[in-house]
Amino acid sequence: MENENYIRLGVFVGLFLLFALIETLMPRRVRSETRKRRWVTNWTLIIIDSLSLRILAIAVPLLAVGAATDAGNMGWGLLNQITLPLWIKVALTIVFLDFAIWFQHLITHKIPFLWRFHRVHHADRDIDVTTAIRFHPVEIAASMVLKIGLVYLIGAPALAVILFEIMLNSTAMFNHANIKLPLWLDKIVRLVLVTPDMHRVHHSDIRHEHDSNYGFSLSIWDRMFGTYIAQPKQGHEDMTIGLQWQDDRPSNLVWSLLLPFFKK
Repeated sequence: MENENYIRLGVFVGLFLLFALIETLMPRRVRSETRKRRWVTNWTLIIIDSLSLRILAIAVPLLAVGAATDAGNMGWGLLNQITLPLWIKVALTIVFLDFAIWFQHLITHKIPFLWRFHRVHHADRDIDVTTAIRFHPVEIAASMVLKIGLVYLIGAPALAVILFEIMLNSTAMFNHANIKLPLWLDKIVRLVLVTPDMHRVHHSDIRHEHDSNYGFSLSIWDRMFGTYIAQPKQGHEDMTIGLQWQDDRPSNLVWSLLLPFFKK
């Protein structure tokens, strides 16, 4: 798709500003820390993540969208072997990739080595729109390699990969935002999409709760596989966000980058 990067960047920036404004006007929780220090660290992490993907592109020239184009040209992957309307291939790809991201998220909690890197995301003491971009660069690079492999495996159309990336980024910012949705609206939206209240449970410091609600976009997978928890035990206002042993160090960039190498 022509101007793909500009479209994705425009959607990202536009939604980020929108959710940041809404959570300022209608916050769900009182912040533990001020925005300034946390946001500098979280934004710096995404800049490092983006540079890491640029470096990865040198070793693996075809990232996800490029891999989809290459698979289409070479006729590789399941969907390139069967005749279906493009819209069906796009829909199947989005559903498949969303499940794959859900499963990837689950195993980052179950495998200790992967958890070391994923806990950088969970170490954030507050949860807001910037938490959606707070990931260790090693985890981001590994996720991209997995995504490339899956794109080749299923023969995903490039359009589907672009739409999925936009959807994933958009819903991740939405469900991490410190937004207070009316309860009636939350109940309706979470029938399809992961809402802020649903995903906030996943950021609880209680182990049983943070090992639940793994979805970023579609809410169906947690319901289907028994990892769904509707509400946190201590309530959204009183629950503790983050890791049990932490203090204010997650707002420090160097500490966050080195966290995977700490024993705890």
